[in-house]
Amino acid sequence: MKNFWIGLSICGALLLSGCSHKEVFKPEKVKGEWRNSGRLTASIDQLSQSGAVLKNGHLLTKEGEKPLKIPENYRLINISGGWVMTQNSDNNLELFPENGGSDHVVLELKRTVAAASIQDDTVAILFSNNEMALYSLQTKKVIFKESSGAPIAVDARIANPYFLKDLVLFLGLDGKIVIVNTESKQLLRSVIVGSEEYFNNIIYLNVIENNMVASTGNGILALAQKEEREKYEVRDIAYTHEGIWLTTKQGEVVALSPTLQYKGKQKFPFAHFVGISVQNDRVYVLEEGGYMIALTKNLLSYDVYDIDMDHDTVFVGNDRFYFNDRYITIK
Repeated sequence: MKNFWIGLSICGALLLSGCSHKEVFKPEKVKGEWRNSGRLTASIDQLSQSGAVLKNGHLLTKEGEKPLKIPENYRLINISGGWVMTQNSDNNLELFPENGGSDHVVLELKRTVAAASIQDDTVAILFSNNEMALYSLQTKKVIFKESSGAPIAVDARIANPYFLKDLVLFLGLDGKIVIVNTESKQLLRSVIVGSEEYFNNIIYLNVIENNMVASTGNGILALAQKEEREKYEVRDIAYTHEGIWLTTKQGEVVALSPTLQYKGKQKFPFAHFVGISVQNDRVYVLEEGGYMIALTKNLLSYDVYDIDMDHDTVFVGNDRFYFNDRYITIK
């Protein structure tokens, strides 16, 4: 497990960082300091898409900090189906009730888990070699297994399996979505999101009103009545019923329709974005140099604010950006 995650860290660093002498974003006008902020009880130690673990072991969810403590040296994988999903030092999946109850469940896997989710009695697991499996939470037995091509190099932003009624969508490390029926335990179909040789794993998926949006680091897929694809070097995505907003490695904020029609763009030279959130009538993007940019949804106008930030490890909550031991509220 250690070597795998060291590899992910190296790959993530190569993917997300640039030259040590790179240019930095310098806004022409700053409206002022963003003052709606607060502090956590400790700084962020590890990060996942659904939560984070602080250095004092406390759990940080989309709703905020919880007193539930994650044991030392446990890796947070996901918060799903009322469970906090972790991998312990024995390479087993260990589940803790999100409500803080004393019961916990251990699935003896002895293998490195890349991603996982739970719905009722079904645990969906994506292993580091891109093998997919379903387990029964009650019996702890395998009820479905599917192998796929192992990746050469992956983006550290690995998306967890997505449950959709009686379906589970495995978001592969090879750029494919594998759709499995959880009742019949049958593979129904695969959908290709990306076809790059490296860093091709799926980093995002959401379904709204029968429209599915998924992304690798190199492009986006929208699937409703038909499949639509567009190429973007994606950093972060926000998808609501109104549309899609994304930031790119070129310092752009792009607005698309739910079916990927282009709606607008703003470019911020040399900006390195580390978070995006859509709240009410604004799109908020966080820039690692210590700026928050609040744009109108059509991206025609924006304001830039100073924030006290010197950290690029960011967790996006429901209405907050969390970084280091601080947060800013954006509602």
